[in-house]
Amino acid sequence: MDPHTASPALHMLAFRLGDETVAMDILCVREVLDPGDITRIPQMPDYFLGVINLRGYAVPVIDLRHKLGMGRVAHTPATRIVILDLPGAGELQLMGVFADSVRGVVEVATDQLLPPPSMGAAVPQPYLRGIVRIDNRFVLVLDHERLLTMDEITGMALSTPSLLDRR
Repeated sequence: MDPHTASPALHMLAFRLGDETVAMDILCVREVLDPGDITRIPQMPDYFLGVINLRGYAVPVIDLRHKLGMGRVAHTPATRIVILDLPGAGELQLMGVFADSVRGVVEVATDQLLPPPSMGAAVPQPYLRGIVRIDNRFVLVLDHERLLTMDEITGMALSTPSLLDRR
């Protein structure tokens, strides 16, 4: 392929949710952490696991697999928390999502991103940006802006900011 006519590349973080490999735009990923202590918050949705202390900030953490109707993340030595920058309330909000494991950063040409499947995907279509082929397997590409509604993001952010200020 001529490098001057090549399609721009998408860089995505690939990770496992159950039996599915999914990917998300690397630009929304801040970092990947080993799971640590999570402080539960009462009266939150059942997929909301609580908050973690990330350098003095209370960051909400959700079980993304459970949120998407795929069961719960099994806590193993490979389990990770992916910290995302999500748009919300006029500014970026930090949000942690549990993943069964993290594969790493993958690169695909933008013209390789196909529309989301209309049926049969493990992840509900509204949460999908598309689908790509990586290593002869289809990988679902999540739309980070649709994973949580503005009300969910704002509600979690409003519930957590002062938790670590009471030290």
